[in-house]
Amino acid sequence: MSDENKPGEAAELDAGVAPEAQPETELTVEELIIRLEAEKADMNGQILRLLADLDNTRKRADRQVSEARIYAIEKFAADLLSVSDNLSRALDALPDSERENLTDAGKNLLGGIEMTAKELNTALSRHGVVPVPAEPGAVFDPNVHQAVAQIPSPQPSGTIAQLFQPGWKIGDRTLRAAMVAVSTGPAN
Repeated sequence: MSDENKPGEAAELDAGVAPEAQPETELTVEELIIRLEAEKADMNGQILRLLADLDNTRKRADRQVSEARIYAIEKFAADLLSVSDNLSRALDALPDSERENLTDAGKNLLGGIEMTAKELNTALSRHGVVPVPAEPGAVFDPNVHQAVAQIPSPQPSGTIAQLFQPGWKIGDRTLRAAMVAVSTGPAN
């Protein structure tokens, strides 16, 4: 046989090519329109999902910035709570009955301590650090109260009977739980 292919042999060779390797058949205009509309719908869906993701990312970033503003002073405020406690202890150490017997210098010192304590609490409140309500008779909340004892008291059972150390919150977070005694009810 010669190296030249006969016209019939070329047709046989083309027929032997795998169908996936053959070029696509031309689509009709209607099929092309349907195909392009499907691609368009798919791309529109992708764009909508990307826009939703972008919006969610923006909202998450805004929320994180807002929380950072609120809670940025959390550690600093926690450190100041001991100062507030010590000022309160200093004021509580002097009974009301003895306050009138103080010298002028003693009264000035007491007034200075009172003003300092008040200013510190005002500054804490201005920055969102507020005391946890823990008055006797209030309902015990384990999220903001720490029970250190159970004692009989005239308060109903399960309520706060006595406050040992005030608690503080910043935003919706408990900075320090209030240390309380929980009432077991009246003693029989």
